[in-house]
Amino acid sequence: MVENKKYVNKYNFAFIDEATKKEIRRKLLKAVAIPGYQVPYSSPEMPISRGWGTGGLHVTLAIIGKADVFKIIDQGSDASVNACNLREFVHMMTNCKTTFDTREATLIQTRHRVTEEELNENQIYIYQVPQPEPLRGVERYENKTRQMHGEADYAKMWVSLYEQIVRHGDIMLGAGYPVKVNDRYIMAPSPIPKWDCPNINQSKALHLFGAGREKRLYAVPPHTKVEPLEFEDVQFHPEDFSTRACFKTGYNKVYLDELYFDDGTRHFVINDSNFLDKMVNHEPIKQHSNKYLSELKNGTE
Repeated sequence: MVENKKYVNKYNFAFIDEATKKEIRRKLLKAVAIPGYQVPYSSPEMPISRGWGTGGLHVTLAIIGKADVFKIIDQGSDASVNACNLREFVHMMTNCKTTFDTREATLIQTRHRVTEEELNENQIYIYQVPQPEPLRGVERYENKTRQMHGEADYAKMWVSLYEQIVRHGDIMLGAGYPVKVNDRYIMAPSPIPKWDCPNINQSKALHLFGAGREKRLYAVPPHTKVEPLEFEDVQFHPEDFSTRACFKTGYNKVYLDELYFDDGTRHFVINDSNFLDKMVNHEPIKQHSNKYLSELKNGTE
């Protein structure tokens, strides 16, 4: 690994000053103590604009250590522009080892996906969050949403879901499907697809959420109950890929991306780039993360 001491010597370790990192860590402790509760924080200036991953980057830089192994994904890919730039920045500011392997990483920062491989108790999963308030679609005023959370008054949210069922026959929410944490707070799980919502439930890893533009932090501790909102007669269901398969591997028990080739044909491919590489190279995969589908409980076939 190439040393980057010339950068580290010019800046504080992990770029952010120690007082601000301490403040972020204190707020994260409060967030872990109250699962799903949004904790305000300072959201310091970064060399990227707010809205481009500053919240997740704040959390990463506040807790990362020299011995950590860092991985970052953007929409499941290790090679996107966002992922590559933030990976390089974290590496330059910390000299930490970086990796594409989910199992090897101790800190994983993500934009809008949860890895297909199951996370373990030694890993921390960090989300970039654009809009942390799940009630924003039903209540425009911040003081009202704060009051609703404090009183656990989520009637407007339930009415909104019911109206969607009446009008469309189903809950028409894709990314960012609202979840209830620890039977108390309704939380926005970042714009992850519905497929990933069950992966947070009773996860072995610590999940931390950072919204830099909105200046909010929240968390889901390990082994915490996280349930997508649903009605008794209209239950939550993730995306269905049972009739499709990855054109490279023939596999369909993971989240798939839809591709259109130059000849107009439509194909599907595994979204998680590291999982795809392991499937193509026939590398062992420890276990699937998706606990919702019964056929995934035994891992890969």
